[in-house]
Amino acid sequence: MSQYYLLSQLPALEPYDGKGQMPITEERFQENCSRFLGAKEMAILNSISLIPPKEEKPSGSRLVDAWNHAERQLRLALAMVRAGKMGKTYSAVNEGIPSDVMQVASTAVDQADPMSAEDYLNRYRMDILNRIRPEDSFSEEAVYCYALRLKLLERIRLFDADRGRKSYQKIYTSILNGSGTGDKV
Repeated sequence: MSQYYLLSQLPALEPYDGKGQMPITEERFQENCSRFLGAKEMAILNSISLIPPKEEKPSGSRLVDAWNHAERQLRLALAMVRAGKMGKTYSAVNEGIPSDVMQVASTAVDQADPMSAEDYLNRYRMDILNRIRPEDSFSEEAVYCYALRLKLLERIRLFDADRGRKSYQKIYTSILNGSGTGDKV
């Protein structure tokens, strides 16, 4: 019942596209969760990351385990495709990566624009969350799904084309000028 009160007071993340002001911060979300969840649930929530552990181990949540598995497969597929592009081999030990995940990785790596590739991968990750989200919208698993969605949206928000272009120009200028700061010597 406490998850109902928690989730019903959180802002919807669905219409948010990663641009502009976030509807809620991770800190505020964590604060709200700490008032409604027990120690075990908070431990699971605090362990949630967009980067799965290298070794597959149970988290205590089916949803988090499904996310970690899917993200691990995607990262391994990306490593294999990128290695192949460089003429190297990369073997994913004990991982049978499905062909659809390999196709996603290939499509992302084949993108000419790194930002387009990142957008493509983030859409794929959101699709994963949509596929694994629980049927019960007011369960602990729904809280974990919200946390993953929030983390992903915050990550998307960090990608800013103008800031990236300025950073690239600064690095490029520093290389041309032979300095490490981007300023003329």
